[in-house]
Amino acid sequence: MTEHEHDHDHDHDDHDHEHQHHEHISYADAVTRFRADKDDYYRSGAHSPIPVEQRETFEGLPYYAVDESLVFDDRRLEPYTGDEPENFEIPTSDGRLRPAHRAGILRFDVGGEPRQLTAYTFNEGDGESLFVPFLDATSGKETYGAGRYLDLEPEEDGSYTLDFNLAYHPSCVYDPKYSCPLTPAENRLPVKIEAGERLPATA
Repeated sequence: MTEHEHDHDHDHDDHDHEHQHHEHISYADAVTRFRADKDDYYRSGAHSPIPVEQRETFEGLPYYAVDESLVFDDRRLEPYTGDEPENFEIPTSDGRLRPAHRAGILRFDVGGEPRQLTAYTFNEGDGESLFVPFLDATSGKETYGAGRYLDLEPEEDGSYTLDFNLAYHPSCVYDPKYSCPLTPAENRLPVKIEAGERLPATA
């Protein structure tokens, strides 16, 4: 499982939260370990987005329960056929514009209905890595209003796994000094995606 932050002024966070599993464990246990590793990194890592003065009291990120029905493997990147330009500038949380490219679309079904998300690349030499920000019916309530992110790496056969259990909040949720790409309107899903990171539950 890998995760790259696409919200820094530099290309990527030096720490990519990569976790290798050498023994046979369940998918849910693997996600739980991944989350624990990320909490540890956010608590003490050199490039943690948690402000230094808050790390001592940081208790971990809130998550939805692992939902294996929101894992879509063997997804093929299809050509982008929408009305927006393939090359464009994506706005960021601090009012900047960042060159981006609509690499294609990924299709999947949620709630018995076909859905799709546009995948993007940046001019950073990332090769086939895809950035998939999205909004859903939890955005602005249970999750950050500007959306959550997925980072996808190709499998050996060129396919991608769209795993919403790995959806994460951009770093600007924790500290406004970060420059986070905002989710384009085309990636708004009309259903709740109750997987991945969430905001703390309110009483």
